Amino acid sequence: MGDIQRHMQRFLEQMVEEGRELGVQLAAYYEGELIVDAWAGVADSRTGKLVDDQTLFPVFSVTKGIAATMLHVLAERHSLDYDMPIVELWPEYGAHRKEATTIRHALAHTAGIPHMPEGIGRAEVADWNRMRDEIAGLTPQWPPGEHMEYHAITFSWIVGEMIQRLDGRSFQQVLKEEIMDPLGISDLYVGISEEAEPRVAWLEEPEFDQEMFPATGLQSIPAWICPLAEWMNGREARYACIPASNGIMTAKAAAKHYACLLPGGAEGVELLPQTRMRTATARHITPMQEDQYRGLGYQLGPTNPMMGPRMTTFGHAGYGGSIAFGDPDRRLAVSYAKNLFSSRGAGLDVVRELKKRLGLED
Repeated sequence: MGDIQRHMQRFLEQMVEEGRELGVQLAAYYEGELIVDAWAGVADSRTGKLVDDQTLFPVFSVTKGIAATMLHVLAERHSLDYDMPIVELWPEYGAHRKEATTIRHALAHTAGIPHMPEGIGRAEVADWNRMRDEIAGLTPQWPPGEHMEYHAITFSWIVGEMIQRLDGRSFQQVLKEEIMDPLGISDLYVGISEEAEPRVAWLEEPEFDQEMFPATGLQSIPAWICPLAEWMNGREARYACIPASNGIMTAKAAAKHYACLLPGGAEGVELLPQTRMRTATARHITPMQEDQYRGLGYQLGPTNPMMGPRMTTFGHAGYGGSIAFGDPDRRLAVSYAKNLFSSRGAGLDVVRELKKRLGLED
Protein backbone atom coordinates (compact mmCIF):
# COMPACT_ATOMS: atom_id res chain seq x y z
CA MET A 1 0.00 0.00 0.00
CA GLY A 2 2.96 2.27 0.70
CA ASP A 3 2.81 6.03 0.33
CA ILE A 4 -0.91 6.35 -0.37
CA GLN A 5 -1.75 4.35 2.76
CA ARG A 6 0.42 6.63 4.90
CA HIS A 7 -0.96 9.77 3.28
CA MET A 8 -4.60 8.79 3.69
CA GLN A 9 -3.96 7.66 7.27
CA ARG A 10 -2.62 11.09 8.11
CA PHE A 11 -5.49 12.77 6.23
CA LEU A 12 -8.06 10.90 8.33
CA GLU A 13 -6.21 11.83 11.52
CA GLN A 14 -6.29 15.47 10.42
CA MET A 15 -10.06 15.33 9.86
CA VAL A 16 -10.51 13.98 13.38
CA GLU A 17 -8.15 16.59 14.86
CA GLU A 18 -10.16 19.35 13.18
CA GLY A 19 -13.38 18.00 14.72
CA ARG A 20 -14.93 17.20 11.37
CA GLU A 21 -15.10 13.52 12.25
CA LEU A 22 -15.18 11.53 15.48
CA GLY A 23 -14.31 8.01 14.33
CA VAL A 24 -13.71 6.90 10.74
CA GLN A 25 -12.54 4.08 8.50
CA LEU A 26 -11.50 4.32 4.84
CA ALA A 27 -10.79 1.39 2.57
CA ALA A 28 -9.96 1.34 -1.14
CA TYR A 29 -9.17 -1.31 -3.72
CA TYR A 30 -7.45 -0.29 -6.95
CA GLU A 31 -6.94 -2.63 -9.89
CA GLY A 32 -7.88 -5.55 -7.70
CA GLU A 33 -5.56 -4.81 -4.79
CA LEU A 34 -6.19 -3.30 -1.36
CA ILE A 35 -4.29 -0.01 -1.37
CA VAL A 36 -5.81 1.78 1.64
CA ASP A 37 -7.07 0.38 4.91
CA ALA A 38 -6.96 3.28 7.35
CA TRP A 39 -8.80 4.40 10.45
CA ALA A 40 -8.69 7.16 13.04
CA GLY A 41 -10.51 8.65 15.99
CA VAL A 42 -12.87 7.45 18.68
CA ALA A 43 -15.33 4.60 18.25
CA ASP A 44 -17.25 5.33 21.47
CA SER A 45 -17.00 8.72 23.16
CA ARG A 46 -18.67 7.32 26.29
CA THR A 47 -15.69 5.09 27.00
CA GLY A 48 -12.93 6.64 24.91
CA LYS A 49 -12.50 3.42 22.93
CA LEU A 50 -10.54 4.09 19.76
CA VAL A 51 -11.36 2.98 16.23
CA ASP A 52 -9.27 0.10 14.92
CA ASP A 53 -9.47 -2.33 12.01
CA GLN A 54 -12.03 -4.42 13.92
CA THR A 55 -14.49 -1.58 14.59
CA LEU A 56 -17.90 -2.12 13.04
CA PHE A 57 -19.92 0.88 11.83
CA PRO A 58 -23.69 1.07 11.25
CA VAL A 59 -23.92 2.31 7.65
CA PHE A 60 -27.70 2.50 7.08
CA SER A 61 -28.59 2.48 3.37
CA VAL A 62 -25.16 1.32 2.26
CA THR A 63 -26.83 -2.02 3.04
CA LYS A 64 -29.16 -1.61 0.04
CA GLY A 65 -26.32 -2.08 -2.43
CA ILE A 66 -25.29 -5.32 -0.77
CA ALA A 67 -28.87 -6.62 -0.71
CA ALA A 68 -29.13 -5.76 -4.41
CA THR A 69 -25.95 -7.72 -5.14
CA MET A 70 -27.40 -10.73 -3.34
CA LEU A 71 -30.45 -10.66 -5.58
CA HIS A 72 -28.28 -10.25 -8.70
CA VAL A 73 -26.19 -13.27 -7.69
CA LEU A 74 -29.34 -15.37 -7.38
CA ALA A 75 -30.75 -13.91 -10.60
CA GLU A 76 -27.60 -15.03 -12.39
CA ARG A 77 -27.79 -18.53 -10.91
CA HIS A 78 -31.50 -19.03 -11.60
CA SER A 79 -31.57 -17.12 -14.93
CA LEU A 80 -34.21 -14.75 -13.59
CA ASP A 81 -35.78 -12.10 -15.79
CA TYR A 82 -35.95 -8.77 -13.93
CA ASP A 83 -39.36 -8.23 -15.54
CA MET A 84 -40.74 -11.29 -13.75
CA PRO A 85 -43.71 -10.36 -11.52
CA ILE A 86 -42.86 -10.65 -7.84
CA VAL A 87 -45.96 -12.80 -7.31
CA GLU A 88 -44.23 -15.66 -9.14
CA LEU A 89 -41.86 -15.85 -6.18
CA TRP A 90 -44.13 -14.48 -3.46
CA PRO A 91 -47.84 -14.93 -4.30
CA GLU A 92 -49.11 -12.99 -1.27
CA TYR A 93 -47.39 -9.86 -2.54
CA GLY A 94 -50.01 -9.47 -5.27
CA ALA A 95 -52.72 -8.20 -2.90
CA HIS A 96 -54.29 -4.78 -3.53
CA ARG A 97 -53.25 -4.24 -7.15
CA LYS A 98 -49.60 -5.23 -6.82
CA GLU A 99 -49.80 -8.32 -9.03
CA ALA A 100 -48.01 -6.56 -11.91
CA THR A 101 -45.08 -5.33 -9.79
CA THR A 102 -41.81 -6.80 -11.08
CA ILE A 103 -38.37 -7.49 -9.68
CA ARG A 104 -37.17 -4.52 -11.74
CA HIS A 105 -39.73 -2.22 -10.11
CA ALA A 106 -38.60 -3.32 -6.65
CA LEU A 107 -34.89 -2.76 -7.32
CA ALA A 108 -35.48 0.58 -9.06
CA HIS A 109 -37.69 2.04 -6.29
CA THR A 110 -40.72 2.23 -8.58
CA ALA A 111 -42.86 -0.40 -6.81
CA GLY A 112 -45.22 2.24 -5.42
CA ILE A 113 -44.99 1.40 -1.71
CA PRO A 114 -42.29 3.73 -0.33
CA HIS A 115 -44.12 4.52 2.90
CA MET A 116 -44.03 2.38 6.02
CA PRO A 117 -47.26 0.65 7.09
CA GLU A 118 -49.29 2.41 9.73
CA GLY A 119 -49.76 1.02 13.22
CA ILE A 120 -46.29 -0.40 13.74
CA GLY A 121 -43.35 0.69 15.87
CA ARG A 122 -39.75 -0.19 16.61
CA ALA A 123 -40.54 -3.67 17.92
CA GLU A 124 -42.55 -4.61 14.84
CA VAL A 125 -39.81 -3.43 12.48
CA ALA A 126 -37.53 -6.04 14.02
CA ASP A 127 -40.09 -8.81 13.35
CA TRP A 128 -39.41 -10.16 9.85
CA ASN A 129 -42.63 -12.14 9.44
CA ARG A 130 -44.81 -9.29 10.70
CA MET A 131 -43.18 -6.79 8.34
CA ARG A 132 -43.25 -9.21 5.40
CA ASP A 133 -47.00 -9.59 5.83
CA GLU A 134 -47.55 -5.86 6.38
CA ILE A 135 -45.67 -5.05 3.17
CA ALA A 136 -47.61 -7.68 1.21
CA GLY A 137 -50.82 -6.04 2.41
CA LEU A 138 -50.01 -2.51 1.23
CA THR A 139 -51.77 -0.79 -1.66
CA PRO A 140 -49.45 0.92 -4.18
CA GLN A 141 -49.68 4.70 -4.36
CA TRP A 142 -49.16 4.70 -8.12
CA PRO A 143 -49.07 2.05 -10.85
CA PRO A 144 -45.76 0.17 -10.58
CA GLY A 145 -43.10 1.56 -12.88
CA GLU A 146 -44.79 4.93 -13.36
CA HIS A 147 -42.99 6.92 -10.65
CA MET A 148 -39.73 6.63 -8.74
CA GLU A 149 -39.68 7.38 -5.01
CA TYR A 150 -37.08 6.17 -2.57
CA HIS A 151 -38.26 3.07 -0.67
CA ALA A 152 -36.10 3.96 2.31
CA ILE A 153 -37.08 1.07 4.59
CA THR A 154 -39.76 -0.91 2.75
CA PHE A 155 -37.03 -1.99 0.29
CA SER A 156 -35.90 -4.29 3.12
CA TRP A 157 -38.77 -6.73 2.90
CA ILE A 158 -39.64 -6.39 -0.78
CA VAL A 159 -36.13 -7.34 -1.89
CA GLY A 160 -35.28 -9.41 1.19
CA GLU A 161 -38.31 -11.67 0.93
CA MET A 162 -37.68 -12.27 -2.77
CA ILE A 163 -34.17 -13.39 -1.87
CA GLN A 164 -35.55 -15.80 0.71
CA ARG A 165 -38.21 -17.17 -1.62
CA LEU A 166 -35.76 -17.94 -4.42
CA ASP A 167 -34.26 -21.02 -2.79
CA GLY A 168 -35.56 -21.19 0.77
CA ARG A 169 -32.50 -19.91 2.59
CA SER A 170 -32.75 -17.07 5.09
CA PHE A 171 -31.45 -13.65 4.15
CA GLN A 172 -28.49 -14.08 6.52
CA GLN A 173 -27.65 -17.47 5.04
CA VAL A 174 -27.57 -16.04 1.54
CA LEU A 175 -25.45 -13.13 2.73
CA LYS A 176 -22.93 -15.49 4.30
CA GLU A 177 -22.87 -18.17 1.62
CA GLU A 178 -23.10 -16.01 -1.51
CA ILE A 179 -21.25 -12.84 -0.50
CA MET A 180 -19.13 -13.22 2.62
CA ASP A 181 -17.72 -16.71 2.09
CA PRO A 182 -16.70 -16.23 -1.58
CA LEU A 183 -15.13 -12.86 -0.72
CA GLY A 184 -13.38 -14.17 2.38
CA ILE A 185 -14.89 -11.52 4.65
CA SER A 186 -16.49 -11.85 8.07
CA ASP A 187 -17.10 -8.27 9.20
CA LEU A 188 -20.41 -7.63 7.44
CA TYR A 189 -23.68 -8.00 9.32
CA VAL A 190 -27.37 -7.40 8.71
CA GLY A 191 -28.27 -8.35 12.25
CA ILE A 192 -25.19 -8.65 14.46
CA SER A 193 -24.15 -11.47 16.76
CA GLU A 194 -23.51 -11.27 20.51
CA GLU A 195 -19.80 -11.62 19.83
CA ALA A 196 -19.81 -8.61 17.50
CA GLU A 197 -21.73 -6.25 19.79
CA PRO A 198 -18.69 -4.83 21.67
CA ARG A 199 -17.06 -3.85 18.38
CA VAL A 200 -19.90 -1.61 17.12
CA ALA A 201 -19.18 2.14 17.04
CA TRP A 202 -21.46 4.48 19.00
CA LEU A 203 -23.24 6.98 16.74
CA GLU A 204 -23.63 10.68 17.52
CA GLU A 205 -25.97 13.12 15.78
CA PRO A 206 -25.74 16.53 17.47
CA GLU A 207 -27.51 18.37 14.65
CA PHE A 208 -30.61 16.17 14.54
CA ASP A 209 -33.78 18.11 13.76
CA GLN A 210 -37.04 16.32 14.59
CA GLU A 211 -38.95 18.73 12.33
CA MET A 212 -37.48 16.90 9.34
CA PHE A 213 -39.62 13.90 10.29
CA PRO A 214 -43.28 14.95 10.82
CA ALA A 215 -45.26 12.87 13.30
CA THR A 216 -48.29 12.37 11.05
CA GLY A 217 -49.05 11.29 7.49
CA LEU A 218 -47.52 8.70 5.22
CA GLN A 219 -43.77 8.46 5.76
CA SER A 220 -40.89 6.52 4.28
CA ILE A 221 -38.92 7.17 7.49
CA PRO A 222 -41.48 7.56 10.30
CA ALA A 223 -40.90 9.90 13.21
CA TRP A 224 -41.02 7.08 15.76
CA ILE A 225 -37.81 5.58 14.39
CA CYS A 226 -35.89 8.87 14.77
CA PRO A 227 -33.31 9.99 15.61
CA LEU A 228 -31.90 7.27 13.40
CA ALA A 229 -28.54 7.38 15.15
CA GLU A 230 -30.26 6.75 18.48
CA TRP A 231 -32.25 3.89 16.94
CA MET A 232 -29.11 2.19 15.63
CA ASN A 233 -27.41 2.59 19.00
CA GLY A 234 -30.08 0.30 20.44
CA ARG A 235 -29.91 -3.45 20.71
CA GLU A 236 -33.26 -4.00 19.00
CA ALA A 237 -32.16 -2.33 15.75
CA ARG A 238 -28.67 -3.83 15.74
CA TYR A 239 -29.86 -7.42 16.09
CA ALA A 240 -32.73 -7.21 13.59
CA CYS A 241 -32.55 -8.03 9.89
CA ILE A 242 -33.58 -4.88 7.98
CA PRO A 243 -31.71 -5.11 4.66
CA ALA A 244 -32.38 -1.54 3.56
CA SER A 245 -31.16 0.13 6.69
CA ASN A 246 -29.26 -1.70 9.42
CA GLY A 247 -26.07 -3.09 7.94
CA ILE A 248 -23.13 -3.00 10.35
CA MET A 249 -19.69 -3.57 8.87
CA THR A 250 -16.12 -2.43 8.40
CA ALA A 251 -15.22 -0.14 5.54
CA LYS A 252 -12.85 -2.83 4.27
CA ALA A 253 -15.65 -5.40 3.98
CA ALA A 254 -17.90 -2.96 2.10
CA ALA A 255 -15.09 -1.92 -0.24
CA LYS A 256 -14.17 -5.51 -1.05
CA HIS A 257 -17.81 -6.24 -1.91
CA TYR A 258 -17.64 -3.58 -4.63
CA ALA A 259 -14.11 -4.46 -5.71
CA CYS A 260 -15.28 -8.00 -6.47
CA LEU A 261 -18.05 -6.65 -8.72
CA LEU A 262 -15.59 -4.74 -10.94
CA PRO A 263 -13.94 -6.12 -14.10
CA GLY A 264 -11.35 -8.65 -13.02
CA GLY A 265 -12.59 -8.59 -9.44
CA ALA A 266 -10.20 -8.42 -6.49
CA GLU A 267 -7.80 -10.88 -4.91
CA GLY A 268 -8.86 -13.56 -7.36
CA VAL A 269 -12.63 -13.17 -6.91
CA GLU A 270 -15.06 -11.73 -9.45
CA LEU A 271 -18.50 -12.17 -7.96
CA LEU A 272 -20.62 -11.67 -11.08
CA PRO A 273 -19.98 -11.62 -14.84
CA GLN A 274 -19.71 -8.15 -16.30
CA THR A 275 -22.69 -8.78 -18.58
CA ARG A 276 -24.84 -9.08 -15.44
CA MET A 277 -23.22 -6.03 -13.85
CA ARG A 278 -23.82 -3.88 -16.92
CA THR A 279 -27.51 -4.78 -16.74
CA ALA A 280 -27.64 -4.16 -12.98
CA THR A 281 -25.95 -0.77 -13.25
CA ALA A 282 -27.66 0.55 -16.39
CA ARG A 283 -29.56 3.75 -15.71
CA HIS A 284 -33.24 3.15 -14.97
CA ILE A 285 -35.48 6.07 -15.95
CA THR A 286 -39.21 6.30 -15.33
CA PRO A 287 -41.38 8.06 -17.93
CA MET A 288 -41.63 11.28 -15.90
CA GLN A 289 -38.31 11.42 -14.06
CA GLU A 290 -35.22 11.89 -16.17
CA ASP A 291 -33.38 13.50 -13.25
CA GLN A 292 -33.06 10.19 -11.39
CA TYR A 293 -29.79 8.25 -11.44
CA ARG A 294 -30.51 4.71 -10.32
CA GLY A 295 -29.66 1.28 -11.55
CA LEU A 296 -31.21 -1.92 -10.23
CA GLY A 297 -30.62 -1.50 -6.51
CA TYR A 298 -27.64 0.83 -6.83
CA GLN A 299 -27.27 4.58 -6.94
CA LEU A 300 -25.27 5.79 -9.94
CA GLY A 301 -22.41 8.29 -9.89
CA PRO A 302 -24.26 11.59 -10.42
CA THR A 303 -26.48 10.83 -7.41
CA ASN A 304 -23.71 11.57 -4.91
CA PRO A 305 -20.62 13.80 -5.31
CA MET A 306 -18.53 11.29 -3.34
CA MET A 307 -18.99 8.79 -6.18
CA GLY A 308 -18.24 11.40 -8.84
CA PRO A 309 -20.05 12.29 -12.06
CA ARG A 310 -19.43 9.08 -14.04
CA MET A 311 -22.65 7.29 -14.92
CA THR A 312 -20.84 3.95 -14.83
CA THR A 313 -19.92 4.35 -11.13
CA PHE A 314 -22.37 2.55 -8.85
CA GLY A 315 -22.86 2.02 -5.14
CA HIS A 316 -24.93 3.33 -2.27
CA ALA A 317 -24.66 6.05 0.35
CA GLY A 318 -26.05 5.75 3.85
CA TYR A 319 -27.69 8.13 6.28
CA GLY A 320 -25.08 10.13 8.18
CA GLY A 321 -22.40 10.10 5.50
CA SER A 322 -21.15 6.54 5.04
CA ILE A 323 -20.76 5.26 1.47
CA ALA A 324 -19.44 2.37 -0.59
CA PHE A 325 -19.07 2.30 -4.37
CA GLY A 326 -17.24 0.89 -7.35
CA ASP A 327 -15.93 2.57 -10.50
CA PRO A 328 -15.54 -0.10 -13.21
CA ASP A 329 -13.78 2.21 -15.68
CA ARG A 330 -10.99 2.80 -13.19
CA ARG A 331 -11.27 -0.49 -11.27
CA LEU A 332 -11.54 1.53 -8.06
CA ALA A 333 -13.71 0.55 -5.09
CA VAL A 334 -14.03 2.78 -2.02
CA SER A 335 -15.84 2.68 1.30
CA TYR A 336 -16.01 5.33 4.01
CA ALA A 337 -17.63 4.67 7.38
CA LYS A 338 -18.10 7.08 10.29
CA ASN A 339 -19.95 7.66 13.56
CA LEU A 340 -20.41 11.46 13.76
CA PHE A 341 -23.36 12.68 11.71
CA SER A 342 -22.62 16.33 11.04
CA SER A 343 -22.87 18.88 8.25
CA ARG A 344 -19.10 19.33 8.63
CA GLY A 345 -18.40 15.68 7.75
CA ALA A 346 -15.23 15.14 5.73
CA GLY A 347 -16.27 12.26 3.48
CA LEU A 348 -16.29 14.19 0.22
CA ASP A 349 -12.87 15.71 0.92
CA VAL A 350 -11.45 12.32 1.91
CA VAL A 351 -12.62 10.62 -1.29
CA ARG A 352 -11.42 13.52 -3.42
CA GLU A 353 -8.02 13.39 -1.74
CA LEU A 354 -7.79 9.66 -2.41
CA LYS A 355 -8.61 10.12 -6.09
CA LYS A 356 -6.15 13.00 -6.33
CA ARG A 357 -3.34 10.87 -4.93
CA LEU A 358 -4.18 8.17 -7.46
CA GLY A 359 -4.31 10.65 -10.35
CA LEU A 360 -8.01 9.84 -10.89
CA GLU A 361 -9.59 13.24 -10.26
CA ASP A 362 -13.08 13.64 -11.73
